Amino acid sequence: METVTKERADAPAGFFEAEAAGLRWLGEPETSGGARVVRVASVRPGRIELERIRETRASAEAARAFGAALAVTHAAGAPAFGAPPDGWDGPLFIGKRPLRIAHEASWGRFYARDRVRPYLEIAVDAGSVTADQLPVIREAVDRVESGEFDDDEPPARIHGGLWTGNLLWDARGGVLIDPAAHGGHRETDLAMLALFGAPHLDELVAGYDAARPLRPGWRDRVPLHQLHPLAVHAASYGPSYGRALTDAARATLAL
Repeated sequence: METVTKERADAPAGFFEAEAAGLRWLGEPETSGGARVVRVASVRPGRIELERIRETRASAEAARAFGAALAVTHAAGAPAFGAPPDGWDGPLFIGKRPLRIAHEASWGRFYARDRVRPYLEIAVDAGSVTADQLPVIREAVDRVESGEFDDDEPPARIHGGLWTGNLLWDARGGVLIDPAAHGGHRETDLAMLALFGAPHLDELVAGYDAARPLRPGWRDRVPLHQLHPLAVHAASYGPSYGRALTDAARATLAL
């Protein structure tokens, strides 16, 4: 197996080990038709060695097949919202930032408390979210936390950082890399793919929906599920993401 190595001298304890644990957990449903996950050759503090993916262009057929496989991965489930990969008792991360662990029965309580508020606070301190923008964002987060948007969806086994850069394509189809894996809502992974424009996204979603139908109104809820990645990006990448987060909050309030 050809490999590629990622190293980080300043990696916090458990950083690459958490990545390996997430990949293992996401990869468990592969034998039942779940999404393909990059293989881990080795991992140790500050270093992870991964299967090399020879990238190619995504096709509509590959995107549809990946969507169906992602539905199988999600359906493998998790013990609770915010739960870490089975067997992993270390920290979690999204990018270079810590990602809170929870064992919550309410998706809204978990999502607001552990996936939006921590990064919103950082974004405010960084000046990426202004005093004028903050009230509408907080109002939307309060409504999420109240449970207003909770449904009967069980905790899904989600990638957690599924923007298009973490979905590679080779001759065999889609491959997941670099997860922030945890128990979450399945619509969150799809909303994150939509945020930065995954190739053949309509075909991907069609494949997903055919394998495991999405609840009515899911398209309207995309901004709700983008509050987390937008808050993370506002914390790191400046005011443009603060504006996008404000727009997503307004759309959430309009649901």
